[in-house]
Amino acid sequence: MELQQLRYVLAVAEEASFTRAAARCFVVQSALSHQVKSLEQELGLVLFARTSRRVELTAAGEAFLPAARASLEAAERAAVDAAAATGLVRGQLRVGIIPTVTAVDVPGALGAFRQTHPQVRIALQVSGSDAQEAAIVRGELDIGLLGLPENRRPRGVAWRSLGTDRHVAVLSREHGLATHGEVSLHDLEQEPFVDFTAGSPGRAQSDMAFDAAGIARDVAFEVMATDLMIDLVRQNLAVVLLPSRYAPRARGLISIPITDGPTRAEYLAWSNFNPSPAARAFLDIIEREA
Repeated sequence: MELQQLRYVLAVAEEASFTRAAARCFVVQSALSHQVKSLEQELGLVLFARTSRRVELTAAGEAFLPAARASLEAAERAAVDAAAATGLVRGQLRVGIIPTVTAVDVPGALGAFRQTHPQVRIALQVSGSDAQEAAIVRGELDIGLLGLPENRRPRGVAWRSLGTDRHVAVLSREHGLATHGEVSLHDLEQEPFVDFTAGSPGRAQSDMAFDAAGIARDVAFEVMATDLMIDLVRQNLAVVLLPSRYAPRARGLISIPITDGPTRAEYLAWSNFNPSPAARAFLDIIEREA
């Protein structure tokens, strides 16, 4: 049994196609099919049910897959650890960030990391704080940059506080409140809002602040893309609350302090369970820059 055979089996299982698996593995389909067939013969099992149009795991294949994946991960980690012992960091670094991260210059940190460790493959994804926490716990992310309400700490992960920031109201310059030096939540009571989707950590601090003030606000637009939020505000269709360090200073917009507005806390999060050399190296860079 060879590691390459396990890689081929995983690719076929995930792609549900020998053709797509071969393309993903940069090998001709006949060679991939031959290796999978050889492995099946060695095991005395059929791992895939095949027709000309359909490929599915058999019951034996379903049972084989978890251990095959674990074996590949262990082999890859062994190579990474061996390289690290010589001072060479390899493997991959998987980083998650919230859409409104401000405490860390993420592109700058990744650039510094790439210069020092050019053989590490970097993967970056933008997602909510709760999704990042769960991915770190599952071992699917190495590092997370979270944004949470001031009274909510990260869960199930190791973490370090990166500071807090008050929200401001971002309005169109055509808005009736645009000339005010500051506003309260009650001043915004009748305004339509754009915000992240209900229940998301990115929205929680604003919802909590309005609830505490006894105000039922109208969130007319629920989106996850901050660029779209800003465009809606620029058209004077809505108001948005954003951390002051993130709030745009662009033509047609104005940011106004909120006397009783919410506070957002940012955190660096990771898993203490056997972090990879790449994760440890990136944590060192963030610690120096944050």
